[in-house]
Amino acid sequence: MSGDKENTVLDPPKQLDAGALFVLKSRGSWLHCGYHLTTSIVAPALLSLPFALALLGWVGGAVCLILAGLVTFYSYNLLSMVLEHHAQLGHRQLRFRDMARDILGPAWGKYVVGPLQFGICYGAVISGCLLGGQSLKFIYLLSNPNGTMKLYLFIIIFGVLMLSLAQIPSFHSLRHINLVSLTFALAYSACVTAGSIYIGHSKNAPTRDYSVNGSGEIRVFGAANAVSIIATTYACGIVPEIQATIAAPVKGKMLKGLCICYAVIAMTFFSVAISGYWAFGNQAKGTILANFMGNGMHLLPTWFLLMTNVFTLLQTSAVSVVYLQPTNEVFEKLFADPKMDQFSIRNIVPRLIFRSMSVIIGTTFAAMLPFFGDIMALLGAFGCIPLDFIFPMVFYNVTFKPSKRGLVFWGNTLIAVASSVLSMVGAVASVRQIVLDAKTYRLFANI
Repeated sequence: MSGDKENTVLDPPKQLDAGALFVLKSRGSWLHCGYHLTTSIVAPALLSLPFALALLGWVGGAVCLILAGLVTFYSYNLLSMVLEHHAQLGHRQLRFRDMARDILGPAWGKYVVGPLQFGICYGAVISGCLLGGQSLKFIYLLSNPNGTMKLYLFIIIFGVLMLSLAQIPSFHSLRHINLVSLTFALAYSACVTAGSIYIGHSKNAPTRDYSVNGSGEIRVFGAANAVSIIATTYACGIVPEIQATIAAPVKGKMLKGLCICYAVIAMTFFSVAISGYWAFGNQAKGTILANFMGNGMHLLPTWFLLMTNVFTLLQTSAVSVVYLQPTNEVFEKLFADPKMDQFSIRNIVPRLIFRSMSVIIGTTFAAMLPFFGDIMALLGAFGCIPLDFIFPMVFYNVTFKPSKRGLVFWGNTLIAVASSVLSMVGAVASVRQIVLDAKTYRLFANI
């Protein structure tokens, strides 16, 4: 019987839809898995961690940073164990929505998890286009301080780059790009850390104040925003899709990949957060790179700022193309023919059309809505926290049915309930921020 089950897992592509067959190829190793995980989590969003610490202070910021790391590592490992369990039973789940459908029922996969994941992933693509355009504009202004090119033009240029990267056929095909992405993440994190330490010891060092600004309501909403920022920075949302790229048998491989990822997280998240907050205190801005400009004056050499932004730009492109994969998989499922070769004209033409349309639409939204960061914070509260902090606990408890008298059941339940509260509070804080910033919103703004 065990042989029959194994054959079912590895069995012919005919049983797979085109999305699973072409995009989620199961050919990778645990090392490739580590590259994918690292790119999906260790992204330029980590440059906002000093700002999160500024809203929480040293103690609160450090506790939240460590706790979020421990909980997400535990959460992603639970997801992996659930996926391995179903694979051993002969039913390998390849997508987050497949897990929700099989464990909680069809409606959960179709109307809850599927839309949440799509919104988060496509939102990450739009945010990537926006951040890529901002990095290009900053590089342009370094060489031409009086330049007049608008932000939306740089977003369009970045979108052209994304048009070519979007045609990479499968998640597995990204393994080498994601290895390079890992090195870029280490590089710009090292640059930011070194830059913060340099500024902190320089004669132009800003006056540092580590007290939390504001009082009462402002502090509460600020803390909620900070927790949402940290949770979103650790968020992945595509763990099942990444595990689907591992060649069977998958047992134990995901844990090794997670260890690679979290080793990189330990080197990047904490160094950037601590050095940035140490250097600028409660004046840390939304992205620490903005602090390097000072009051209209560069606090670091131009060549150093240029190098840091180039590393950030290149890694942003890799992150964006990773989060395109769930969208690509849906397009392949709907429009490709799994009975024909992946590179046949029948499958290449719709792939080229729909992937290009996806990038063009994402780039257009990024250019139109340069304040998309506020919207993404709301999506993060509604999507990232449920997908990464709540559903993994529920999936594990429903699948393995741990004793209700045991630590595992109540630990998972406590994390799920606490995360639900954080999600609601974060959503309220995000809506409040959108209302406060609404007066500055303008389509195609040059910010």
